[in-house]
Amino acid sequence: MTLPHTLMSADQIFEFVRAAECYPNVSIAYRILLTVPVTVASAERSFSKLKLLKNYLRSTMSQERLNGLAMCYIERNMLDSVDLDIVIDDFASTNARKSRFS
Repeated sequence: MTLPHTLMSADQIFEFVRAAECYPNVSIAYRILLTVPVTVASAERSFSKLKLLKNYLRSTMSQERLNGLAMCYIERNMLDSVDLDIVIDDFASTNARKSRFS
């Protein structure tokens, strides 16, 4: 069984290979091939944002703070679930204890 000689999209080729069921390794390899550009694009987007951030804040920020901001941007999905009021209260209570015992 071979591919038709007509022009097909990537999804159509994948469905054809899966429906043929005579090339199981080709189906797996094609699935991996279709996944790779997505993972590369997300990494490139993160580095692109980091480059913009570095250019904008390079002169006024330390490397540690810049790394922290970049990590916040890269992991923003997890950061969206954090309750900021709790973080602020914890930070305020920690700073209050430091100044009392100093």
